Amino acid sequence: MKSSLKDIRQAPRKVRYVADSVRGKNAMSACESLRLLNKKSASVISKLIKSAIANAKDKNVSNTDSLTIKKIMVDSGVTMIRGRARAMGRSTRIRKRTSRVLVELENKQDNNK
Repeated sequence: MKSSLKDIRQAPRKVRYVADSVRGKNAMSACESLRLLNKKSASVISKLIKSAIANAKDKNVSNTDSLTIKKIMVDSGVTMIRGRARAMGRSTRIRKRTSRVLVELENKQDNNK
């Protein structure tokens, strides 16, 4: 059960901090802990985990309460380049970074058999 999201308008370094906090946890408890986290990307990752849970329901997984986060990866996306005026007629690049996130869930009950 996978779910992915592209072009989150936040730097991957900041999104990885949130992703590391929920890696390996139960999917439902991860959503609850993200709700209390005061970070911009916490709500985005929470929605992505809920989307992966919905994908699991579509694939007829019997018990969605036992789903855990097997893998959560944050990679860099497209970097938008902007310019900023500097002294003496020069300009400097401003890099507006984006992120791509992949969440993969697994059913713990299937692995115990």
